[in-house]
Amino acid sequence: MAAAALQRGLYFRSDPGMAGGMQTRSRKRQVVSFFLCLCVSLVACETIRYSVREEKKSGSLVANIAKDLKLDVEKLSGRSLRLISKSTKQYFELNTGSGDVIIKEKIDREDLCGQSDPCLLQFEIVLENPLQLYRMEVQIDDVNDNNPKFSKNEFVLKIPEQIPINTRFPLERAQDSDIGTNNIQSYAISANEHFSLDVHSWGDGSKYAELVLEKQLDREEQAQLMLILTAADGGLPQRTGTAQIRINVLDTNDNFPQFSQSVYKVQLMENSPQDTLVTKVEASDLDQGSNAEVTYSFGQVPERVLKLFQLNQFTGEITVLGIIDFEDAEMYEVEVQATDGGGFSSRCKVLVEIEDMNDNAPEVTLTSLSSTIPEDSSPETVVALFSVRDRDSGDNGRTVCSIQDNVPFALKSTPKNYYELVTQKPLDREKVPEYNISITATDRGTPRLTSVRIIRVQLSDINDNPPVFDESSYVMYLKENNHPGLLIGTVHAADLDTEQNAKVTYSALPGNIGDPPFSSSISINSEKGNVYALQSLDYEQTRDFQVTVRAADGGSPPLSSEVIVRVVIIDENDNAPFILYPLQNSSSPANDLVPRSAEAGYLVTKVVAVDGDSGQNSWLSYQLLKATDPGLFAVGLQTGEVKTSRPITSPDSVKQKLIVLVRDNGEPPRSATSTLNVLLVDGFSDAYMQLLDVPQEEEQQDTLTLYLVISLSFVSFLFLVCVVTIIAIRLYKTRQCRERYVPSSRNFYFEPNFPTNPTDTSVTGTLPQSYYYEVSLTTGSGTSEFKFLRPLAPSLPADPSVAEGSVLNSQINSQLKEEKESLREEAVSKRILLTLHLLVDNIYVLSGVNCGIDSYCTVPEAKPTGREVPGDSTFWSLLPILPSGGGMY
Repeated sequence: MAAAALQRGLYFRSDPGMAGGMQTRSRKRQVVSFFLCLCVSLVACETIRYSVREEKKSGSLVANIAKDLKLDVEKLSGRSLRLISKSTKQYFELNTGSGDVIIKEKIDREDLCGQSDPCLLQFEIVLENPLQLYRMEVQIDDVNDNNPKFSKNEFVLKIPEQIPINTRFPLERAQDSDIGTNNIQSYAISANEHFSLDVHSWGDGSKYAELVLEKQLDREEQAQLMLILTAADGGLPQRTGTAQIRINVLDTNDNFPQFSQSVYKVQLMENSPQDTLVTKVEASDLDQGSNAEVTYSFGQVPERVLKLFQLNQFTGEITVLGIIDFEDAEMYEVEVQATDGGGFSSRCKVLVEIEDMNDNAPEVTLTSLSSTIPEDSSPETVVALFSVRDRDSGDNGRTVCSIQDNVPFALKSTPKNYYELVTQKPLDREKVPEYNISITATDRGTPRLTSVRIIRVQLSDINDNPPVFDESSYVMYLKENNHPGLLIGTVHAADLDTEQNAKVTYSALPGNIGDPPFSSSISINSEKGNVYALQSLDYEQTRDFQVTVRAADGGSPPLSSEVIVRVVIIDENDNAPFILYPLQNSSSPANDLVPRSAEAGYLVTKVVAVDGDSGQNSWLSYQLLKATDPGLFAVGLQTGEVKTSRPITSPDSVKQKLIVLVRDNGEPPRSATSTLNVLLVDGFSDAYMQLLDVPQEEEQQDTLTLYLVISLSFVSFLFLVCVVTIIAIRLYKTRQCRERYVPSSRNFYFEPNFPTNPTDTSVTGTLPQSYYYEVSLTTGSGTSEFKFLRPLAPSLPADPSVAEGSVLNSQINSQLKEEKESLREEAVSKRILLTLHLLVDNIYVLSGVNCGIDSYCTVPEAKPTGREVPGDSTFWSLLPILPSGGGMY
């Protein structure tokens, strides 16, 4: 057993966590089979080879796979180690516990591979976790387990007694199923005085023997010889096989066979069927026994005779074997030899005369052919010259020739079986470009045989047809704003002529004097007729134009024709709507005034726009893109009329800004916007006719929005710092107060009508609880003004003397005086918060935010609906030290 050389291993790793314990064994087999197929088809695995001698017993060890592959034996069971055989029969089996490959069934190399060398058995070793595949080959070595054998146990040779010395007699070879040195290597013969053995080798190395006569035989001394032929192989131990050779010495033959005729003459019809009797030859021998037994055979005859005739060696009958053809040979001379049992022979001749039959059709042979003639050829022009021949003889070889009647050609016979094909009528290539002329030749035999030869005659063209366009006029469509060089369409003209006469050249003709030079706007490919646009065209300037195109052939002289090509420009949506009213480029844009008493449906104004395109590209629709109050106004989809959608109320802002979007119906749609300034007035006095500041552009609003976000972030940070500071101070003061006044709290007297937040009127900057303030911001000045309006509720007196009717404890008055300093600190905190709040309001004003009494501020956006941000209620609700309420103060 040879040692294995492991060259390379294939690893297919998979994530064990993905499989888990829920996989079934069937699923695992499918995955293994998949990767096994993938490995075999994609990876060229190295092969590990072993060798083992045949005829080993079942259970014999072949190899230890675990050792050769350097695998851990203890892990083999967990890796599903298995052996997959490539043959239909399982010769090996694998011990998964030890990794041993053992022989499952005794192997006979001769039954498995015969004479093939080497004899290989293939199998594969598969392991899992990770998946590995190893390809194995086991070479079955031959052992000398077969004896040489002869086909027969005895061979009989008949040798005449007068045969000369050194005559050789080949002997049959013995057969040995083993190969190599275990095959036959030598021959030997038993000792005798008449014969020796000469051993030779063939090209493939196999041996054969010849028996050589060393001494003259004498039948009277020894009529029969018995020899033992031995064949030996080269194996260890050597094996032999024997056969007996019996040599019968024959008597001397002294008489020759004699034929009844020296020459036999017979007649045979050609095409006679097989096994037809031609003749029978007979010969006799005056000797007796085997010397008088005569056998017949062909003598020195051509090979073709052996293919046509066969001879019965015992009866002397000659029969037909092949096809007899009179045209191949009219007579055959056959030599027949008669041989007796002693080896003497004599010869005779058989003359076979073949009779002809009409089995060949006439043959038409072209001598000259003008396959192409001009279509204006004159009559009697010779097109072809041909001859007709029939290989038969007599009437079977006489022929008659003709052509069909519906062609402008005729046949003229000439001496020596020649015929001329000539033109008979005028020709026109455009009607019939070519003719297939069938020449029919018929013999006069019985039955008559006919052959047909087709001659193809083509007519060459002359320039007698002008080009003709496929259409009487062409209409091509081109989208405006096209790219220069764009293919518009194709014109095509066909010429019934061919080659240069049918080569059409296209060109655009210039227009008449005074006509627009539209021919310079297009270009025509002179060969293909493709029409290209040379420049970008505008539908609004040119709707269509016409160009005359000429098609001329390449004949001499050239012929031409003309056609009108009308190019229609197709409109594209390349013009945005243009707003006629209100004018958008005016230095002083107008403002529309709307009385506050206007009801829903009040017509404010009308946006008028036009589109330079046509068709659906010019259909305009209107919609309200953005508004200060989106719910106050509506725009007619088709009319562009701006109307109020609800009655105007007092909280509505005086100044309303509307952005109306005008969009066409093209693809893709184009649009334009119109900005309207609407003033809500109580009347039309001069005070309301003053123009207000024009709102800033959208870019400025975006910038202010950015500033607003930054400012709010900064203010929020300050606000959180202040809140944390105030809470810390209050907690600190509260703890001090509790430590100071806890002993006297037992005698504290509470009056329900006493104000809960008393303040000292001498302290400035504080806000009584009973007051709310309303902030009004003007829309035009860009600054904020505070108008302190009516108090919403009467303030409670701050002096304690007002509540003389109440019973006050002296400890309360003392406590109030001591908390004076604490209230002053709260007032300072409130002032800081008020300042922050005023700063936020000013930021809103600067950024264009409109705040109302509903505690929400609306910021204008590009969308139809406004963006709402929390008002003062959200801001002040975070402060526990201030009274809760609405967002305005």
